[in-house]
Amino acid sequence: MGLDRRFHAKFGKNMVFLRPPKGEYSEFSLELTSRMGYINVFWSFAYDDWRVDHQRGWEYAFEKVSNNLHNGGILLLHAVSKDNAEALEKIIKYARSAGYEFGDVFELEKMARGEKS
Repeated sequence: MGLDRRFHAKFGKNMVFLRPPKGEYSEFSLELTSRMGYINVFWSFAYDDWRVDHQRGWEYAFEKVSNNLHNGGILLLHAVSKDNAEALEKIIKYARSAGYEFGDVFELEKMARGEKS
């Protein structure tokens, strides 16, 4: 709740989505956060890009991500990664050239709440 209060103070609205740290959850935590109005979002791809002391270059990040693209994928790319920052434009261009589109996470909110687009 503290994070949501800080989010509200900064952006003037409450959080909608919650990504459990490390992807760790239980039935209880999912039920509780759902009752609190959050939509839990999980990723379908992640790697150890958060290790700032173990960066391997933009080429590694590009290859790691591009080899794991798939329909409906949600990529977890940590902002602290210099490799990701340097590879991001190339990743986006590659994904688009391969026919992928980028969706709006708020479409997931509509789906989770049973609303039509």
